[in-house]
Amino acid sequence: MVSDKEERNPDSLSTLLLPAFFATEPSVADATTTPIAHLVVIYQENISFDHNFGTYPIASNPAGEPSFTPSPDTPSVNGLSGAILTGNPKTTNPFRLDRSQAVTCDQNYDYTAEQQVYDGGLLDRFVQFTGSTGSGCIPNLVMGYYDGNTVMALWNYAQNFAISD
Repeated sequence: MVSDKEERNPDSLSTLLLPAFFATEPSVADATTTPIAHLVVIYQENISFDHNFGTYPIASNPAGEPSFTPSPDTPSVNGLSGAILTGNPKTTNPFRLDRSQAVTCDQNYDYTAEQQVYDGGLLDRFVQFTGSTGSGCIPNLVMGYYDGNTVMALWNYAQNFAISD
């Protein structure tokens, strides 16, 4: 016999059916050829895609540093290359940060500075308005990027998994 309290509780039936719902096996239609068991998202706060993957998969491989060699079928990203890398018409070309520069100064994240950087959608005033200004910092540091010799672990993940901007 069901008590008055249970009859008025709309959750009673769902509480009874919930374990049965989760106990069902997935149908054949739900199966995939390569089921995804885990999804790992690596997201660095206040770090742009170009900061870590701007020249992917091309690393400079300077002497004395671990070399990064991509798989032959590695696609490139729409990042820092050609005129964007060497002929930036603004104040500073993007430049590679060495392994000795792994710890960098923080940039200005103030609301006003970020609006000024936006520049009507051109996004071309990073050095002028968000550059590092602390003691021992240089304003153009916001244009620095790492490659596969410095953030090799991230580039190795990218060789085996998906990356996105």
